[in-house]
Amino acid sequence: MATDVTNTSSTDHTHARSSTAEQRYVICMKWGDKYGAEYVNRLYNMVSRHLTLDFQMICLTDDSSGIDPAVTCHPIPEMDLPAGPERGWKKLTTFKPELYGLKGVALFLDIDIVIVDNIDAFFAYQAQHKDSVVIIRDWKKPWRMIGNSSVYRFNIGMNTYPDLLANFERNFATIRTQVRHEQAYLSNYLREHHHLEYWDKTWCVSFKYQCIAPIPFNFVRAPTLPDGAKIVIFHGEINPPDAINGSGGKWYRHVKPSPWLKDYWR
Repeated sequence: MATDVTNTSSTDHTHARSSTAEQRYVICMKWGDKYGAEYVNRLYNMVSRHLTLDFQMICLTDDSSGIDPAVTCHPIPEMDLPAGPERGWKKLTTFKPELYGLKGVALFLDIDIVIVDNIDAFFAYQAQHKDSVVIIRDWKKPWRMIGNSSVYRFNIGMNTYPDLLANFERNFATIRTQVRHEQAYLSNYLREHHHLEYWDKTWCVSFKYQCIAPIPFNFVRAPTLPDGAKIVIFHGEINPPDAINGSGGKWYRHVKPSPWLKDYWR
C-alpha cells in the first residue's frame, strides 16, 4: 500500500541512546570509481550542518580510503545474483535482516545529493504504519507510484522486511525482466507486502526537472532553488560539479552555472 504525505572509526556523531528504536543512522553507499571519497565526506559535512538530532553516519563501500574517520565504513554485503549489468541492485542490501549489528531507524542518502536546509523532518515524520518505507515520489511519472531511492527511510536490522532481499535473490531472473532498477522492485514489493509512503513533494526536488528552466528558457535562465526544498537530487547525466560549473547533459538540456550550490555542497 502506498501513501502520499503533504572504515570503522572510533570517532562518530553518536550519543548513547536508551532505546534501539531511537538510534538514528544516516547511510550511504559508494562503489566503483565514478565517485571519490570526497562525495562521502561532503555528504557527512552537509548532514552534520543540517541535522540537529543525534546520528551515526554509515558508508557501505568497496573502498574506504580517504573517507572521513567520523564515518563508519563497512563492506557492501554480497548479493546472490548471476553476473550482469549493475542497476543499483546493491542498495537492496540495506534491507538485510541483519546488517553489521545496526538496529534503529535509517535514512539512506545518495552521495551525489545536495542538502540545502534542515533535515530533522526526515526523522521526525510520523509514518502511518510501522512497516512503512518513506521515499521520494517519482517526478516524471508520479502515477506509476514508483519511488526514487535517492532518499528513503526504513527500519534497519529489526526484521521489519524479512523477505524483501531474499525474494529478490530467489526470483531475480524474473524480476529483472519486469523492472529496470532497484527502486521499481522496492516500490512494488513494499506496496504488495508492506507499506510505501512518500515525502512531502517540496522536500526533495529534482535538479533536472525542478531547478533547470524548461526548454528553451534553460539557455538564458540559470537554475533556481524551489521554495521549501531541503534536498536537491541529481539523477541522469548531471552531478553537482556539472551544475555548479554549468555543463553536462544533452545539448538541449543546456545547464547554465549554479554558483549558489557551492554554499551547500561542501
